[in-house]
Amino acid sequence: MSLNWVMLDDQDGFVRLPNERLIYSSPPRTSISLTPPSGYKGPEKLSIQSSAGCIHLTNQRVVYLPASRSNDFQSFSSPLLNVHDSHVSAPFFGPNVWTALVQPVSGGGISPSLPAVQLKVTFKEGGAFDFHTNFERIKERLEQAVENTSQGTRGQQNVDLSAVHLEELPAYEAPPDASQDARPSQTPEESQSSRASDTDAEPAGPPPCYEEVQSQSVAHELEERLRRAT
Repeated sequence: MSLNWVMLDDQDGFVRLPNERLIYSSPPRTSISLTPPSGYKGPEKLSIQSSAGCIHLTNQRVVYLPASRSNDFQSFSSPLLNVHDSHVSAPFFGPNVWTALVQPVSGGGISPSLPAVQLKVTFKEGGAFDFHTNFERIKERLEQAVENTSQGTRGQQNVDLSAVHLEELPAYEAPPDASQDARPSQTPEESQSSRASDTDAEPAGPPPCYEEVQSQSVAHELEERLRRAT
């Protein structure tokens, strides 16, 4: 992470890095605080706060720009791979808070005696879960790209960020006739059993000449009864 190292732009807010794409921007009343991590007992003091501003998520870093800049605090930024243990807290009362531990970068305006800085972002107008979901997705893609790089141990600078896939993968949809196509073919035994079942099945209608034979039988029986009666 670094303080006051973001190049500002009046129109876009900040100047993009090569191959940098904006993923998410928070509402304007988002606050931030930077303090030493819990349990830190060193001599270094750090307390930076802003009650309003915007936090931006790109495919390379997190950038916060306060609404009111001062000489001490004009911007905050951190590479995505320097952000750890991020999570969202949703209290019963009050806005949601996104918390993370951030590793300082060399020459970034943070004392090297601080191993990490605790970052708290309060989303007063909502957006904490949207920010966190996008952050986790992009960071995971970036970590996979670093792992797949032959020189991945040397860090993010060796990754072709323009080749990292950023969009959500489309949900799988089975073809309309997939259930029929996926039906396994019948074995010879099953085919023979099926033919036998079809043979033993009850016919849909009477056999040929059934009505004529039945009429002759009824007439013969009636004639026999009349003969016996006489």
